[in-house]
Parts: sequence; C-alpha cells; structure tokens
Amino acid sequence: MTIKKAVENVKCFLLDLDGTVYLEGELIGDMINTLNSIRDSGRRIVYLTNNSSRSRTVYIDRLKKMGVMDTRDTVFTSGMSAIDYVNTTYRGKKVYLMGTDALKAEFVDAGIKLVDDGAEVVVISYDTEITYDKITKVTHYLAQGLPYITTHGDMLCPAKINYLPDVGTYIDMFYTATGRRPDINCGKPDAVMGGAIMKLLGLNPSEIMMCGDRLTTDIAFGNNNGFYSLLVWSGETDKALYDKSNVKASFTLDSLNDIVEYL
Repeated sequence: MTIKKAVENVKCFLLDLDGTVYLEGELIGDMINTLNSIRDSGRRIVYLTNNSSRSRTVYIDRLKKMGVMDTRDTVFTSGMSAIDYVNTTYRGKKVYLMGTDALKAEFVDAGIKLVDDGAEVVVISYDTEITYDKITKVTHYLAQGLPYITTHGDMLCPAKINYLPDVGTYIDMFYTATGRRPDINCGKPDAVMGGAIMKLLGLNPSEIMMCGDRLTTDIAFGNNNGFYSLLVWSGETDKALYDKSNVKASFTLDSLNDIVEYL
C-alpha cells in the first residue's frame, strides 16, 4: 500500500514529541503549519509520550507555549494508560504507586486508592522523586507476589546533556532484588496503550497512524497494535541503524512536515 492510500484511511495521527515534532525544544521545520494542515484535513492529533513523570496538564501547557497545541488535540501519556489499565483490571484495589506527586494526583483524580501500607497492586513509573523508602516498599510488595505494573519500560530518558535513568533501569534493579519482571507494561511499544487509545478515540487500528523517530518504541508500538507506522528521519534513527534493525515501518519520510503532500 502507498502512503497516499494509507493516509486516506487515517482519522488520527499519534505523534511522538522529541525527534518528531521538536528536537531539543526547537520545532522541526514548518511544524506549526504542518499540524494545522493535519487538523484542517479533518484528522485528529494525539501527542503520545512514554514519560510518566509529568502530568497531562504540564504537557498541554508546554505544547501551548510552543504553539503546537490546539483545542482539537489530545495528550496521552503512559501514566494515563496505566490509570486506564488499573481502573479496568483492578478497580477498587489498593495501589502502591512509585511515582511523582504529579502522577499520584492523576491516579487519585481517576478514583484510584493509593496507599503506603496494605497495597494489593504495585505500579512503578518514571519517578524523578525516587527515594530509598520507595525502593524498599516496592521490593517488599514484589516479594509478596502482588500484581506488578509499569507505565513503560524505557531504559533511558533522552536529555540535552546526557541520558537519564528511566523505568527500565528501575525494572532491572527490582529484578536483581526479587527475580521478578513486570506483569504488564502500559506504555509504548506494548498493546495496552494501543487498546486504551482506540477506546479513547473510538477508532479501528486501520484508522490510526503512529509517527515517530524511535524504532523500538514508536514504530514497534504502531506495528504491535496494527496501526500504520511512519518513521521520520528527523530524530534518533538514521538509515544505517534502520537497515540493521528487524523493526520496519510501514512508511518513512524525512520529517513529519512531508506528510502534508499526502493529506
């Protein structure tokens, strides 16, 4: 299938942020007009991120300041995906969440009961406020065999100066301590997040295109959920890396700006 034909079917573009919409805080090319063209074509935009340390509101405010957030757009995080999963699978259960205060507030707002003691479910996220006490709590609960959920599994979080330890590093630490790996990953590239997105939008897989610059998260996520996957060369992945990878996109473009040609 050609990209032109695929785009004719698409009703929503899922957009990764860093490397796709902007690069280190700078918009890529004529991104504002590109996004407006997508909206004007009648298609929805959902900004999709694995970063669960910040709330949806923080992302919306940041994107508004950059001029790329419209009232027709949606932000969806791996934290929101985990909330949906917990409320669907463990509704009413007491949850120990290793996460930032911002994420905890989102869980509470969604009706999830968070506890320090007597938990029935454990959720770990990208906790930039992590403490030894939190590590001890999680280790204790995992050793008890409680259901073990993660917002996502990225090893590192990209940063300007260097890479920062992300949930994947926490997962390895808890594996060393308890011998357990997560039961469920609620972020990219797994299917839990895809299911939550389709439920939110009321769309079928063939009506969604995932656009991003990372093979193991963005493109694998699109492929794992039956979405069209669009790899852009404006971020992490170059053609040499792509040629060596087993993960292949439905389509590739130099940048998201080139999608305008096919709307």
